[in-house]
Amino acid sequence: MNTAHQNIPPSATEPAPTLTALFWGFSSIGLSGFGGVLPFARRLLVEKRRWMTGEEFNAQLGLCQFLPGPNVVNLAVIVGKRYQGLRGGLVAPLGLLAGPVLIVLVLARLYDHYGAWPQVQSLLRGLAAVGCGLLFAMAWRMALAIPQKRVFWPFTVFTVSAIALLRWPLPGVMAAGLLVSGGVAYWTLGRK
Repeated sequence: MNTAHQNIPPSATEPAPTLTALFWGFSSIGLSGFGGVLPFARRLLVEKRRWMTGEEFNAQLGLCQFLPGPNVVNLAVIVGKRYQGLRGGLVAPLGLLAGPVLIVLVLARLYDHYGAWPQVQSLLRGLAAVGCGLLFAMAWRMALAIPQKRVFWPFTVFTVSAIALLRWPLPGVMAAGLLVSGGVAYWTLGRK
């Protein structure tokens, strides 16, 4: 008897994905972009496949950011494990990484030959700008899914200011943010 499906929360609005669906779903995420697939992951997991709600995505991504390793790979492991147990936890990140690894190997070979060309350098600068825009769009959508936005808005402002403007070290800002925002969440949300 397969017990992998017993841990699926009632908020999931679609049937549990199969191993094949997990592999190809995360493959589509991995092949959607380089260095910025998080917006594509959110779109697939929350909007298209509805394997998670917006709040679940935010919570799981928050956990993944504190774990070692790439955030999206951690998220793939969590989603795969959630729906298909250990096999899902292995298949989802494999789907996420297989295509991009092959493409990067080919691109690395091409960059060795053509990387110094000014046209290639201009192309790479343009891609960086697009990636930045995708990141801001995803952050905006994540913010819309946060319940009680007014309570947590100051933490967003503090984190951006501390890291981007004041140049405080990331681990200290994350630890302080975790303690204070966790306390506020417990105090405001736990009292209901």
